[in-house]
Amino acid sequence: MDKKYKFADIAPDLNAIKGEHEQLSMFVQCIKDAKRRHASPDYLQVCLTQMLEFARAHIQDEEAVMAAVSYPDISAHRASHEQILHSLTDAASDIGQSADQDLVTLEDLLDDWIEGHFKGPDLRFQDYLVDFHLRRMRSSAIGEIQDDPSLQLERERFRAIVEASPNAILVVDSAGIICVVNSQVERLFGYERNELLGKALEMLVPARIRSRHTQTRSTYFASPEVRSMGAGRDLFGLRKDGVEVPIEIGLSPLQTAGERFVLASIIDISKRKELDTLVREAHADALRDSILKSLPSSVIATDTEGQIVAVNPAAERLLGYGREELIGQPVLMLHDKAELQRRATDISRVYGNAAIDFHAFIEAGSADSSDGREWIYCRKDGTPVPVQIALTTLRDPTDQISGFLAVANDITERKRAEASIRYMADHDALTGLPNRNLLIDRLGMAMRQATRSQTQVALLLLDLDQFKQVNDSLGHHIGDELLLAVARRILAQVRSVDTVARLGGDEFVVVVTDVTSKDELHDLVGQISKAVSMPLTLDRYELHVTPSIGGCVFPQDGEDAGTLLKKADVAMYRVKASGRGSFKWFTESMMLESQEKLLIGNSMRHALDRGEFALCFQPKISLTTGRIIGSEALLRWRNDRDENILPTRFVPIAEDTGLIVPLGEWVLETACRHCVDMQKQMQRPLAVAVNVSSRQFTEKNWLQFVIRTLSECGLRPEDLELEITESILMQNTEEAAALLGAFRDRGIRIVVDDFGTGYSSLSYLTRFPIDKIKIDRSFVRDLVTDAKDAAVVNAIIAMSKKLDIEVVAEGVETADQQQYLIAQACDEAQGFYYSKGLPIGDLMRDFAAIEEAVRLPSH
Repeated sequence: MDKKYKFADIAPDLNAIKGEHEQLSMFVQCIKDAKRRHASPDYLQVCLTQMLEFARAHIQDEEAVMAAVSYPDISAHRASHEQILHSLTDAASDIGQSADQDLVTLEDLLDDWIEGHFKGPDLRFQDYLVDFHLRRMRSSAIGEIQDDPSLQLERERFRAIVEASPNAILVVDSAGIICVVNSQVERLFGYERNELLGKALEMLVPARIRSRHTQTRSTYFASPEVRSMGAGRDLFGLRKDGVEVPIEIGLSPLQTAGERFVLASIIDISKRKELDTLVREAHADALRDSILKSLPSSVIATDTEGQIVAVNPAAERLLGYGREELIGQPVLMLHDKAELQRRATDISRVYGNAAIDFHAFIEAGSADSSDGREWIYCRKDGTPVPVQIALTTLRDPTDQISGFLAVANDITERKRAEASIRYMADHDALTGLPNRNLLIDRLGMAMRQATRSQTQVALLLLDLDQFKQVNDSLGHHIGDELLLAVARRILAQVRSVDTVARLGGDEFVVVVTDVTSKDELHDLVGQISKAVSMPLTLDRYELHVTPSIGGCVFPQDGEDAGTLLKKADVAMYRVKASGRGSFKWFTESMMLESQEKLLIGNSMRHALDRGEFALCFQPKISLTTGRIIGSEALLRWRNDRDENILPTRFVPIAEDTGLIVPLGEWVLETACRHCVDMQKQMQRPLAVAVNVSSRQFTEKNWLQFVIRTLSECGLRPEDLELEITESILMQNTEEAAALLGAFRDRGIRIVVDDFGTGYSSLSYLTRFPIDKIKIDRSFVRDLVTDAKDAAVVNAIIAMSKKLDIEVVAEGVETADQQQYLIAQACDEAQGFYYSKGLPIGDLMRDFAAIEEAVRLPSH
């Protein structure tokens, strides 16, 4: 052979197919060109020998090669690789016998190789085989053939192939100096070829990443490897005009005569980036559109002048308009015109006028931030709908305001709930009348109006007298119906400008405006009292209730709501104390008495703990034997200022405040203990009588307390007399009868005190288990001189005898009274004629003397 060829001699032809699968057929074309040039058999034998050696190397280290190129399935194609190896071996051994025949054989072999094995899965392996040889090219190999005209032609062909590449191709040495560029590089980066050759590669790298790139290049040359296009990195090149351009780079390391190079294939991906951006934006737009369509909130977008440019389906549903009816319309058309006018001053304050325009609306809505202002939209059919609108500024990529977004939520249900809550906060839940809160507010407005008009305001406080009895006996449902009926009756008597309120329980308030004098209210008070007192049938029960009414006037009696309510309350309780069912105007004397009651009540709370209460015992005399048969326990109070407080002053207060319960328990315990002491001292049975208030009588555990007290003190039940009033019997007849029966069953005796002063009815004596009745002192005082009082006493004694009920006369002060009572067969007597109430020690000391002083007529 005239010349020994190396595989690198055909590198210019093979380079044209580097990295491009679709151009692999150019390999065959290179061999055909060699045939046309009448290349020697030695040239072809070198080609085949080198390819054979490489093929054998691949078969020996097939696993590593396949892993490097991510070959999908090695074992499935091993047979085809071995077939290629045998074909190449046979072809190489036959080279030299006939050049033309050898070229034909090689051409056919390669055609078969490409067509049969470069398709499908084998493509990547064969591509790697070609790439492998390209990486072994060296510039020195090209230099070896410079003196050879035929090789010079091959070099020119290499250049032509590089130029023909659609990618920007450049070769860089290990120092980062550019050795080879093609015209695509010039077009991509904007430089002339001579401006790039021999220059540092970093001139094509943006300054912001230049230092990092230098380090990366040094690292790459230390461990060179093939890197395919992209390889997951975002890369940028720097054009001559300073503009950065996104690129992808594929790298192939080269080595010749001990020198290392890298061949870079570069493509501009600007268009692809733009396309990716468009795709992403399209996806984002689709996502936003999907979100807007699915949002339950109304979304309306406007331009900077308030013209609607977009709406979502929720806005169409909320407003009743179609999309085409809204686009292009001013957004203010959706707002309630009256509301806009009302808010004119606030909305447009920055403009110094009361004009309504979109910019003022935006100013009020805090357009540069999310805000939740409440407005009223008007639907297409004209119905208003309250909404909460959040206004948000829309900005373009240059951060300029491009429009506004109004996100509105229908708050109709919330408004209803708020209105209901406000109504409940200001109105009575049962009657629907104003409650205390609204009453105070309206009373304040009425007083301000009265001040301006120089008139008065009257406040009437009404309390139902028998309401508790109805509630307790018939149930709360009947009580509620009664309250509703009373509310309606009061409302029917007043004007629409007046206020009727319920304070709670059975208390009502009437506020009357434009009053000139108290006299003009006389008829109104009478009408209200008459209307409330009329019989009422509820659930087959006929009810009779009367109102106790107290009144006061602004400004004479007070200048604030609290004071007026307090004074009307004082007047009302004075009516209660005076017999109920009537009306009184407030007077200052009432306030003094009220304050006194308050002081007494406060003092009583501590008096029991300080031991200020004491018991006195007034003896009861048998008008048959003249002997003491028992005594009545009388409560006395000397306060810390050494003042004697009369029972008529503090007992009613104790009942009103509830202090009567602990006080009554102390009285019972003390009286029982002293009675036992007196029985031991006198060596005979003696009874003790204890007064019981209506408040005590209705206590749930009163019976159990009495029984326990008797047991603890050691007093026999028959030695205890419980004195009750007629009113207790009439409050709840069935319960009273049951409770009295329980006391009687245990041996405790029941005495009706102050008989004749209450209901003045003897009929109930047959309905209750009563042991004794006490004739009130008001009848005893004048019975000797007043025939009427004597007749009453006679009737009481006669009826009691027939009912087997004992009679006690209290308030006996003279011998004539005693004589008359004995003549009428009265059983017992007590009064100053025998003894006043005495402390237990004094009574036991004077016990015998009192009995000796009793003078009964001889028989």
